[in-house]
Amino acid sequence: MTGKESGHVDHEAAQAVPHAVLNPDALEVAPGTAHEQLEGWIPSLASDEEIRIALEKAFDYRGDVTITRKDGSKIEGYLFDRRSGPTLKDSLVRLYPKNSDGKVAISYADIAALAFTGRDTAAGKSWEAWMKKYAAKKAAGEKNIALEPEPLE
Repeated sequence: MTGKESGHVDHEAAQAVPHAVLNPDALEVAPGTAHEQLEGWIPSLASDEEIRIALEKAFDYRGDVTITRKDGSKIEGYLFDRRSGPTLKDSLVRLYPKNSDGKVAISYADIAALAFTGRDTAAGKSWEAWMKKYAAKKAAGEKNIALEPEPLE
C-alpha cells in the first residue's frame, strides 16, 4: 500500500498547487435545480403522461393549485403528496384545502383540469437573488443589512 492510499498527505505538493485552484469560485460548480415559472399556468391534460407530468410539477410548486374534478367541483389548496400507481385510477394526490383544516385525496383519474392559481411563495428568493439585493444595499451605503422574512399574504 502506498502512502497516498493509506491517507498520507504530501504537504509540499499541496503547497505547490497554484492559489487559483484553491479558490472555491474557480472550482467546478454543479448546476442547481431550475425552477420553472408555473404561477398562472393551466396545463393541457390530454394524455395520461401529461396528467402525470403536470401533477409532478404541482407537487414541486410552492403555491396553491386549483383542481377541477370531472364532476365539475373545484378544490384549491397546497398539494403536499402524490402517489403514482400503474394506472391513473391507482394514483392520487393529497392536498390541504385553502378553506379547510383537513386533507383531501383525489384520484388522478378524477382530475379534469389543473391550474397553478396561488402565488409561488419562493419565487425570487434564491441565494443569488438575495446576494444581488444585499450587494445593491451595501453599495448604497445601507447598514444592518439582514435577511427579513416577507409575509406570505
